[in-house]
Amino acid sequence: MDEDIVVLGIESSCDETAAALVTGDRRILAQRIASQEAAHAPYGGVVPEIAARAHAEKLAPLIEAVLAEAGMTLAECDAVAATAGPGLIGGVMVGLVTAKALAMGSDKPLIAINHLEGHALSPRLADPALEYPYALLLVSGGHCQILRVEGVGRYERLATTIDDALGEAFDKTAKILGLGYPGGPAVEQLALEGDPRAVPLPRPLLGSDDPNFSFAGLKSAVLRAAESAKYRSADVAASFQQAAIDCIQDRLGRALEKMDEVGALVVAGGVAANRQVRKSLEDLGAKRGLRFVAPPLELCTDNAAMIAWAGVERLRQGASDPLDIAARPRWPLDPSAEPVRGAGYKA
Repeated sequence: MDEDIVVLGIESSCDETAAALVTGDRRILAQRIASQEAAHAPYGGVVPEIAARAHAEKLAPLIEAVLAEAGMTLAECDAVAATAGPGLIGGVMVGLVTAKALAMGSDKPLIAINHLEGHALSPRLADPALEYPYALLLVSGGHCQILRVEGVGRYERLATTIDDALGEAFDKTAKILGLGYPGGPAVEQLALEGDPRAVPLPRPLLGSDDPNFSFAGLKSAVLRAAESAKYRSADVAASFQQAAIDCIQDRLGRALEKMDEVGALVVAGGVAANRQVRKSLEDLGAKRGLRFVAPPLELCTDNAAMIAWAGVERLRQGASDPLDIAARPRWPLDPSAEPVRGAGYKA
């Protein structure tokens, strides 16, 4: 039965090494995440070579740990799912090669997962009532997109960023303010002490007809405000966060006007852990008559449970991948979406 499916998930696309076991009836039997924050903190961001080496060192013990915690063997799993892209290619290769070896050794199906699809489907792991189609705001360190999720593997991209992702803007703001890495939680915490209207910051593309995002100009304005020494750091953080929220609400509102009917407004990705962002989206959903859905905080940042769950959804459709499938540094959810002028090639 579908409910009896158990999938081992592996995630290694950036700086989190993770493994998890998830069932067809949405139970997370075990999950382990090894953070690399201490290794990357001195550099103020992720160093790809350091990340790849850490994945290679930590992944096998994590997999052994989740199997032991669940009281299972690999032979009792129905499939092995792993992130195959997009992401830092060294780390993606570590996870995917490990998954290939496990699948081949246990004679189990291999399921290569698009990391973005893991985020896109993660709210369905936590909310059984969430049905297709739904509107999705995918906001992370590397991506900022609005999509209409029609089903597994069926995504229509309505908007993307023409320059920087919102998570990157949060991390850059943290670096400017000397808050360290990772930056998103630090900015959110400092913003609680500040005045969100104290610093005049731009809202790029606010009011434009197309719903795309831009955060490069906002990052530059934060740098100028910080260097001027006219404002408290807490006020800069609060004003940056409010400017970002204003942009999200405006851009998402434009996209919803262009989108075919959906049943819910969903947010996923690392920035979805920001409570003020969540609250603003909940308010927008209420105004539009849409149910608001966000995964639990532990499923917002990179994790293997979402990869395992995407594996469950794909396995139900009879999907599997050959052992020679390649890791991909870029992998768009909607390959048919036209490139956005000025954006280059965005995943």
